[in-house]
Amino acid sequence: MIYLVLINSLVVIASVLVHYEFLYRLTQCIPKMKIHHRYRIVLGVLGALTAHAFEIWIFAIAYYFYHSADGWGYLSGNVTGSFMDCGYFSFTVFTTLGFGDIQPEGDLRYLTGIESLTGLVLITWTCLLYTSDAADEED
Repeated sequence: MIYLVLINSLVVIASVLVHYEFLYRLTQCIPKMKIHHRYRIVLGVLGALTAHAFEIWIFAIAYYFYHSADGWGYLSGNVTGSFMDCGYFSFTVFTTLGFGDIQPEGDLRYLTGIESLTGLVLITWTCLLYTSDAADEED
């Protein structure tokens, strides 16, 4: 159980650090660009989407590890166990979309809940950053 908590915590920490670094770099670089404000917003959104994709793939790696290793849980349903299946599952969990065609079993369920919460928090963080930036530009 301690290994489960440790691995899940490391996955969340890695995702949060990736998100922080992406947003920090974007907020440092984009305002210095000599382009119209609306294009800076577009670049910021594209950068944020890229950050979220990296974070989702971090979770996908963990799902693949859990699914491939004995005793850690597995994915059931419409799944072959491939890395792309894990990526697809991670995208649906991170965004809390959850189609239901793939279900986590065993200890893998804990990571699924943590990813949903992490995705919600990181997406909210991104929204807060860019809405506050847009409000500052209007002042």
